[in-house]
Amino acid sequence: MGLEKLATVSASIAGERARLKKIELLSLFLQDVSPRELPIAVKYLLGELTQGKIGLGAATIRQAWAAAESGANHEFTADLSLTEVDAAFGRIAAVQGKGSQARRVEMLQELLARATETTRSFLARLILGEMRHGALEGLVMEAVAKATGLPPEKIRRAVMLTGDLARVADIASSEGLEGLSEVSMELFRPVQPMLAEPAEDVEDALARLGAAALEYKLDGVRVQVHKQGNQIQVFTRHLKDVTENVPEVVELVRELEFERAILDGEVLALRPDGRPYPFQTTMRRFGRKREIETIRAWLPLSVWFFDCLHADGQSLIDQPTGERHLALADGLPPELIIPRLVTDKLQQASDFLQQAMQAGHEGVMAKSLEAGYSAGGRGQSWLKIKPAHTLDLVILAAEWGSGRRKGWLSNLHLGARDPASGTFAMIGKTFKGLTDKMLSWQTERLLSLETSRDDFTVHVEPKLVAEIAFNEVQRSPHYPSGYALRFARVKRYREDKRPDEADTIATVAGICAQHHP
Repeated sequence: MGLEKLATVSASIAGERARLKKIELLSLFLQDVSPRELPIAVKYLLGELTQGKIGLGAATIRQAWAAAESGANHEFTADLSLTEVDAAFGRIAAVQGKGSQARRVEMLQELLARATETTRSFLARLILGEMRHGALEGLVMEAVAKATGLPPEKIRRAVMLTGDLARVADIASSEGLEGLSEVSMELFRPVQPMLAEPAEDVEDALARLGAAALEYKLDGVRVQVHKQGNQIQVFTRHLKDVTENVPEVVELVRELEFERAILDGEVLALRPDGRPYPFQTTMRRFGRKREIETIRAWLPLSVWFFDCLHADGQSLIDQPTGERHLALADGLPPELIIPRLVTDKLQQASDFLQQAMQAGHEGVMAKSLEAGYSAGGRGQSWLKIKPAHTLDLVILAAEWGSGRRKGWLSNLHLGARDPASGTFAMIGKTFKGLTDKMLSWQTERLLSLETSRDDFTVHVEPKLVAEIAFNEVQRSPHYPSGYALRFARVKRYREDKRPDEADTIATVAGICAQHHP
């Protein structure tokens, strides 16, 4: 399979808004890919290299690109195959030692010199993880099912258990339904985490679930811990191995009664008074590869678990929530289990939510007692309840959308009022909460307020006010205001409000002080 064809289908689905049409284009493409190249093609459609990160950044790519264009003897070809590209990336990833960066540039230059203008651009975006062609995992998963003629639910379950769509595509193509049926949970191969949908409040959650298990919702780092004897591995929600970053978790899990287990939980850093630090503080432990013991001394981590997916040889993902929690309670001391309440009473649920908030956590989870563990899925069995704040903010600019939102102004730049200067200070961006109707309306409205633009962004007169819901204000060096909203989303536009009625930086600072005294 030539890289040109992959780059072409990538461009086609980027320009297509209809989901079913995207799936059709992808499935037709995948049917033409050889079995050997199928895992590579799937990875590239997902915007990933088979090798992961290979030590190339934007500056390196620009340098190699310029050298490839100026080379006297380079020759363009449309016949660069996926296996050739993958092998080239493998060689680049293997380069180590003194002078390795210069050698990587040279090797990338050799690869780009053989590429056409179209495939050269595709390769650059692939390396940087900036595909933005709308081929999200769900779409590619459905395309694999359509291309192989196998039931989507079988593909989905295999991906759930392996966390690797490229591997599943290979199994589906070469071994069919029988091969998929043999895919099972394996220790030290992380499964995709089950996700939650938002609920308006505890009343909404109980109305949807009936009697439910409520748990504190911690604002930490989701971890999946695998144990077999003294061997421990810890993975993030994105299936990245972070075992070396969390020695406290490894030491603690090693002492548990389980001989073999897969546990789902959260780690977070606590203040001296026992209240949690902000999420960004906990994340400092995951940005360091060296001096772990040093940072551990001044920022120790704590861990709590809320689910058990495997216990001493038995997979539990198909068991109901209540059964999995019993297995968790059998193998862990109570202090390592996230606080939990089973109830169908609104007052009890409301009181439990207040307890969680008073303890410094961001809300509660409500879980169906009968649901299995739908790894990688986001459905109605798990609901998250996080009391949200709102601010009325002014739109300062908007970025053009990609994929399904191509042609619409999507990502909004949000500003709070500074009464002292009469201007607006940016405190974040959001593209969430927007329906197609809102996208169409705001594109027309913002273009009527345009003052300037570049390739990606349209800057506008600060006249349009929107009500923005969010979960937290954090201090941030990234914006001139010094603050940033977390989980911001558009609730509605407030054309009944003038820009001089928008909320002020002082209001934002006050909310931040409540979150982070």
